[in-house]
Amino acid sequence: MAQLPQDLSDLHAHGLLDETPAQVLARVIPCASLEEALADATLVQENLRETLEAKRTIFRAMDRSTAPQTVLASSTSWIKASDITQGLAGRARMLVAHPVNPPHLVPLVELAPAPWTDAAVVQRARRIYTRAGQTPVLVRKEIRGFLLNRIQGMVLNEALNLYEQGHASAADLDLVLKDGLGLRWAFMGPFETIDLNAPEGLLDYARRYAPSLRELAQQSRPNDWDDAMLQRLNAERREALPADGTPARARWRDRRLMALLAHRRTQSNT
Repeated sequence: MAQLPQDLSDLHAHGLLDETPAQVLARVIPCASLEEALADATLVQENLRETLEAKRTIFRAMDRSTAPQTVLASSTSWIKASDITQGLAGRARMLVAHPVNPPHLVPLVELAPAPWTDAAVVQRARRIYTRAGQTPVLVRKEIRGFLLNRIQGMVLNEALNLYEQGHASAADLDLVLKDGLGLRWAFMGPFETIDLNAPEGLLDYARRYAPSLRELAQQSRPNDWDDAMLQRLNAERREALPADGTPARARWRDRRLMALLAHRRTQSNT
């Protein structure tokens, strides 16, 4: 609650609120008990620690304490909905709805239902998140880590390998994303990117570059996250950003994301 006024003020300053910060803040009600928080809820977003035991415990409690039509969604980053909700009486109304940090600025939310989640519940959740300004995507088949973290994990794995093998500094590898791939990826995905990167589109790109990209994938290996390597990487990061500067840099990140969102709202997809 202490952080909300600052965040709302920043959002308002970037033109991302249709109301005053005070009007929005008046609708945020902290509750002293789970039962109070769940009363008359349309959708519940669970945000407990990332352990299966914690998730199953809270979902059992929410299943007992909510109306049958209430959608129950987990913010888990890795755990499948079927692992969390198996055996629960109301499991048909439960799914994963994985947001991206910071969720008030990054609109993506991954809807990852269990095999027994009612399709109507998934569609209802999609409508709710869309009305809230989020961008829901559907994970059609359950998989650990869903979509974003699996893609992000592969990028991070290769960045760690390149750093560990001495090919580049941490700062330069960050620049590869920040001033390279990240600029395109801010407004188009990898498939649209390659579709535009060859004269005759995606199939032309595949004919030109698939052999080289297959070779790169075969050369890659899972990084071991070796402690000595992580200590070197951390030392580079702490030289670039002392630990006591992290909160200010995080707020700078949030303001840059707000400026990007404000820009995107003025642009057309066509």
